[in-house]
Amino acid sequence: MSDLKITHAGTVMTQDRQGPMNPFAPFGQVGSAFLNNTSGDLIPPLNQVFVAITVIDAAKFTTLTAEDSTKYINTAAAAHGLGAGAATSIQGEDGVAVANTDEFPVGLTMYGRWTGIRLADGVIVAYIG
Repeated sequence: MSDLKITHAGTVMTQDRQGPMNPFAPFGQVGSAFLNNTSGDLIPPLNQVFVAITVIDAAKFTTLTAEDSTKYINTAAAAHGLGAGAATSIQGEDGVAVANTDEFPVGLTMYGRWTGIRLADGVIVAYIG
């Protein structure tokens, strides 16, 4: 286990990471996987997540499961979706969940921590970290 501790003005915040952290592979150096809309659910290796997704052919997601649905875009809940005026030091306002009709354009690379992906349409490469 690895903990990230941030101290600011006398306040200590701790973020626990799931599974072992490889300091040399946080940006996809562990590998990648190709996925198209005829594939099933794409799941990363144990104790790993997908850290980036590059769109090869315009993509729509049936399922985009985030490690923490309050922090990373996903299809189940609105990340940073607190109401107007409710932002905190760790949560933003007005985010919405990804719908299966939302189309992501060719060439887009998005970053986050996802534990499962299924496409409704398109082609992607998902990077493991």
